[in-house]
Amino acid sequence: MKTVIAKESTYDISPEHLKTGSIFGALSNISIQYLLDQGVLHKVNKGDEIFSYGSKGNSFHAVLHGKLDFYKQHGEKKIRTRTISFGEAIGFVSMIALHERVGSLSALEDSLLLEISCQLFSDFHDQYPFDFGILLMNLSRDMARTIRVLSNALVENDVTIKRN
Repeated sequence: MKTVIAKESTYDISPEHLKTGSIFGALSNISIQYLLDQGVLHKVNKGDEIFSYGSKGNSFHAVLHGKLDFYKQHGEKKIRTRTISFGEAIGFVSMIALHERVGSLSALEDSLLLEISCQLFSDFHDQYPFDFGILLMNLSRDMARTIRVLSNALVENDVTIKRN
């Protein structure tokens, strides 16, 4: 994983293009540019690990180009639960819940990621409150879609969830 600056990117990361992804949809160009300028851009190669199970969840990543695989871990069991593609985010739940990562994330192909820290998320709220509300709605919508896909998989596999 290599940190890069936006000007060095060979991919289209213009606000106009990023708005076609679900996380950035309906955000203003100036607020997207703020996130690009203040966040950390990571160029990752196929197979690179972005974060590991148990690591601190103090940021989330938006996929600007490429695809990632998320592997959920529980105890000694580990399974790939989803692929994250352009315009989607991963790690938001751990950041908001203030807990460690519940799985690991690796690059399925060469990718470009935008890392948004807790501090940047807070600063974004202060600088662009209207866009922050839209971003939260977009993140929540994607989270709801993920919950639906995972719960459908439980039904298809006839899994009963036990409560502690």
